[in-house]
Amino acid sequence: MPSDPLVAQHVLEFPGGYTRSTGPVVGRFLTELRERRIVGVRTSEGGVLVPPLEYDPATGEPVTGEYVEVGPAGTVTTWTWVEEPLDIHPVDVPFAWALIALDGADTALVHAVVPEHPKAMRTGMRVRPVWREQPTGHITDIRHFAPEVTKIVSPVRAEYRLRAGGSLAVFLAGVERGVLLGGRCERCAKVYVPYRTFCPECGGPIPDTLELPDTGTITTFAINNLPDPRAPEVPFVSAYILLDGADLPMIALVAGVPAHEVRQGMRVRAVWVPESERTASMANIRWFAPTGEPDVELS
Repeated sequence: MPSDPLVAQHVLEFPGGYTRSTGPVVGRFLTELRERRIVGVRTSEGGVLVPPLEYDPATGEPVTGEYVEVGPAGTVTTWTWVEEPLDIHPVDVPFAWALIALDGADTALVHAVVPEHPKAMRTGMRVRPVWREQPTGHITDIRHFAPEVTKIVSPVRAEYRLRAGGSLAVFLAGVERGVLLGGRCERCAKVYVPYRTFCPECGGPIPDTLELPDTGTITTFAINNLPDPRAPEVPFVSAYILLDGADLPMIALVAGVPAHEVRQGMRVRAVWVPESERTASMANIRWFAPTGEPDVELS
């Protein structure tokens, strides 16, 4: 009968580490890394090899011995993603093994690239080395490469004071009293709110104000999912509301109804802040809420 094969396990190990000479070319490369510089070597054809080699791989000719500082920035030419790093990898977060063509080099260096997030990794990305705090003369003196800064997030805030002109001042004075003022064009008879002194369509004069009801119909709307200090909740609805008797809708918030139930043709009424809190501002109207009346069919 056949017998089981003999198996013997062998382990080759150098507990104190395996020491080998680097040679003048690789030694120069590692020495420069210790000084946080990256160098290549020039070939007889004029190219620059990074990492440097003693012989040109294309021609087999010895290199010239002329060392050239390159980078430190470079361009990713190709890469592969590592989602779960191993203990032997240079970083402990997801990263990409990439070929990086350093500026001034004619060959690419293999190293780790850590982008802000996986979807940001791409061919053509510009990267720079992130150095270890205490370089020792080893390729791992470069902890990894990171993308160059191409954008920043800056807080933006503009503060300004709006001085109401003639017609707007009249309209806001009415809002402070709890009244919505519009005006009828003498030439085309269209009614506009807020009140203005000239018709935006035909240019005709609007000499007098016209008091309009605070009820109207939603003509179109948008559901917003980003917070707004004026809105009661998120999501909230902003809508164009055609006040009864007006020919031009005004924009306002809609509340008192779930956002997904708001619809075109819905009848709404303004919800005012208490009279004691009112000022010459549209903030006097918190929002518009459904009246419960039947929807209006829009033409």
